[in-house]
Amino acid sequence: MSISKINIDEQLCTGCRRCAEVCPVGAIKGAFGSPQVIDNEICVSCGQCIQICSSYASEFIYGEQILEDKKKSRNMLNSIKEPLFAVYNVGQVAKLKKLLKDKDLYKIVQCAPAVRVSLAEEFGFSFGSLTPGKLSAALKLLSFDRVYDTNFGADLTIMEEGSELIKRISENKNLPMFTSCCPAWVKYAEQEYPELLKHLSSCKSPQQMAGAIIKTYGAKVDNIDSSKILSVAVMPCTCKQFECDREEMNSSGYKDVDIVITTRELAQLIKEENIDFRNLEDREFDSPLGVYTGAGNIFGTTGGVMEAALRTGYELLTKESVPKLEMNFIRGGEGIREANVKVGELELKVAVVSGLKNAKEVLESVKTGQCDYHFVEVMTCPEGCVSGGGQPKILLDKLKKNAIGERKKSLYRHDSELNIRKSHENPYIKKLYEEFLKEPLGKKSHHLLHTRYSSRKREEC
Repeated sequence: MSISKINIDEQLCTGCRRCAEVCPVGAIKGAFGSPQVIDNEICVSCGQCIQICSSYASEFIYGEQILEDKKKSRNMLNSIKEPLFAVYNVGQVAKLKKLLKDKDLYKIVQCAPAVRVSLAEEFGFSFGSLTPGKLSAALKLLSFDRVYDTNFGADLTIMEEGSELIKRISENKNLPMFTSCCPAWVKYAEQEYPELLKHLSSCKSPQQMAGAIIKTYGAKVDNIDSSKILSVAVMPCTCKQFECDREEMNSSGYKDVDIVITTRELAQLIKEENIDFRNLEDREFDSPLGVYTGAGNIFGTTGGVMEAALRTGYELLTKESVPKLEMNFIRGGEGIREANVKVGELELKVAVVSGLKNAKEVLESVKTGQCDYHFVEVMTCPEGCVSGGGQPKILLDKLKKNAIGERKKSLYRHDSELNIRKSHENPYIKKLYEEFLKEPLGKKSHHLLHTRYSSRKREEC
């Protein structure tokens, strides 16, 4: 049973096929009324099936011992009282709990932007409540030595990705360029369109960039041997463990990110340790890798990567201030949104693809030479990371829609309230380049922050 894969418990599955309906790649097979089976070779581990599954184990039917056995096989904590649903992913939280007690490890955690607007829902807060201060305080109480932020990695991603886009446009080479932040989308491209992989940005995701920097520059800042660092990421996504397990994610000389837990798993760990989340006093994220801009923060919602890239790309190209920071023309929900953006003398044509089912149309147009976009953002989950497979689970469709909407509003509101809203203006990003990386797309940047892709196309019989 793989940690990187989604599973269906045949004993619990009723065959309602709701999971099959939301699967963006058609990986779930089975007759109506019979247990479903996942084809893990084509599954992209997005976890949307986990979010929609409503079939669960009742203690009255299965008994306490069987439920305990199921928890153990899923690597869940013993204290968990929530229902055990048929569709699930094997977690890492039980393993992490043990490692947090290891005094020989220097424990560093990074948190994704979508986590800070959803975690509080697990503790009775209203949908979209923004609680970064309580999140940081809780992680410190869980024995993390440093609490850093994936938003810093997002700002770093924009520096590299924006520079890469400018280079491709100037050379008129491998356009359009697709974003590479979403590991489920990357896996899909590798297995369905390997001939188009040259169109993906070579940038690692913010999680993996942060991981590489934590074990190199961060180790120097804290004067810690990199081999002693336990690098943990808290993500809204069930595919991020798959991403950090990729064999090429070791540019720091070690595994860049060791363990990923989901938003739900963090909530479970906080409850297990009897931490009173509601009444925690706010605590700042640690410097230097916990400082971020509004641009890094909006990575958590569909269109956010594009908007952040345009804010910086505009200024890098024109050497002038971007006329308006709020780019409402690329904000929205599921589907394909496109826009023409005037950047100096350049007419930049961009698209935002939200929901992996919508990517095929764009990919086919690239394949046939019909696509005239310069830059395309793709997010597998319907509204971006705020609706990820590892987020708090809400069964009622009306409430789910409300929750996702409020999470998105909260991220945009947080962006608007921050003093620095452009990635290239983050003072610690500037310092990182001055002291360590030197320049975007430079030799060290390319080694630590960029990656490669490989065909996963299934051999035809």
